[in-house]
Amino acid sequence: MPFFIQFFLEITFKKYNRELPVVIPEYKTEGSAGLDLCSSSEELITIKHLETGLIPTNLILEISPGYEGQIRPRSGLALKKSVTVLNSPGTIDSDYRGEVKVLLINYGKEDFEINFGDRIAQLVIAKYEKAVLNESDLLSDTVRGEGGYGSTGVN
Repeated sequence: MPFFIQFFLEITFKKYNRELPVVIPEYKTEGSAGLDLCSSSEELITIKHLETGLIPTNLILEISPGYEGQIRPRSGLALKKSVTVLNSPGTIDSDYRGEVKVLLINYGKEDFEINFGDRIAQLVIAKYEKAVLNESDLLSDTVRGEGGYGSTGVN
């Protein structure tokens, strides 16, 4: 049986509003890549057909440099309610210290209601690399070349 050592990146958080409750994000299964983000609104939020809503979480995150938080849709909401994260994936930069909010859009035909504690999105923590762009008149050739949208076929 293989032996695996699992490391966890620690992320510090605090409440945006200390007077309001917060649902601490958690992984629902051992293999989950995303932490569930929940609404912290104590008032019912309704998003109508083709409208958007900015949903508070009452969380401020301190993400380590070299990492970002990616806000992604929940597949169940997309399938069952046609509700998704509009700017998917949304990025939480390591130097951001404001409240994490989730921008949802309702593509469904029915109004979508959100109560306190409802799971609204996933938070995936991802490592990234910084790049330096260098201008040049010469770039390497590739088989694809300038082939863009649809150039590799549809099937």
